[in-house]
Amino acid sequence: MPHPGWAAFSFDGIGTSWEISTPVTLDGSQRRRLLDVVEKYDAAWSRFRADSTVAQAAREPGRFRMPDGAGALGRLYRSLYRLTDGAMTPLIGGSLEQLGYGPDYSLRSRGTPVPAPRWDDVLDWDDAVLTTTAPVVLDVGAAGKGQLADLLAAELRSQGAGEHFIDASGDLLNSGPVPVTVALEHPYDPGRAIGTISLGAGALCASAANRRAWGDGLHHVLDGTTGSPVRTVVATWALAEDAMTADALATALFFVSGKALQQDFGFSWLTVFSDGSAAYSAGFEGVLFE
Repeated sequence: MPHPGWAAFSFDGIGTSWEISTPVTLDGSQRRRLLDVVEKYDAAWSRFRADSTVAQAAREPGRFRMPDGAGALGRLYRSLYRLTDGAMTPLIGGSLEQLGYGPDYSLRSRGTPVPAPRWDDVLDWDDAVLTTTAPVVLDVGAAGKGQLADLLAAELRSQGAGEHFIDASGDLLNSGPVPVTVALEHPYDPGRAIGTISLGAGALCASAANRRAWGDGLHHVLDGTTGSPVRTVVATWALAEDAMTADALATALFFVSGKALQQDFGFSWLTVFSDGSAAYSAGFEGVLFE
């Protein structure tokens, strides 16, 4: 519990566990409205359910209207697609399924890695409307959990619950004003921490090669230009004002340096490399254990 005495509302959504903490217990109506936000998001973006809009796009090309927030999500992805030279892409779903991370959770590779299709060849993302020229497997997991946290925060504010803390399986959003001390999980030992950081108002999101890993060195952070898992980075953290941005940048750090990303985004960052070294911005200075 981030704040002693606060009430917690726990649930599962978009394939992961959530906990929303508030000073006052949320009533049944408030909880239902929050779960409706989750269901609407999942029904649009999940590639793990056959009735989603994304699943329909995987079966046939067409014009698909997505829910509120799709425009902001698309603009963020387009920016990071450019900054990573196509390595970070919402079209990575087919590459993940090729390596066994699909709706059937086979976790068995179908063969050699397959690059994601080029954005301009198959996808036009115009605000909330996606137009595809071929069946594509979209996966917005690199930013989607963060965006859903932001949408839940907006719903809480609309209910008058301005003070809240959202824990989306380790991706955190704090409304403030009380900071929360957060342990940074060791990338090779979940029972240990490599440091701590104080999270004030804003979001802290992480990405790690040991999360959603399977097979012989296979994990969920793939390079869209090759379809292969990234080997040089093992864990990242990003601090930003909103969770969608922090979530997306935590993934982008697997492909480009934090200093390069800071040319376009105001955020703090930490990257841990597979050789044991680390790079970080001023926001993370002094938080790592010796």
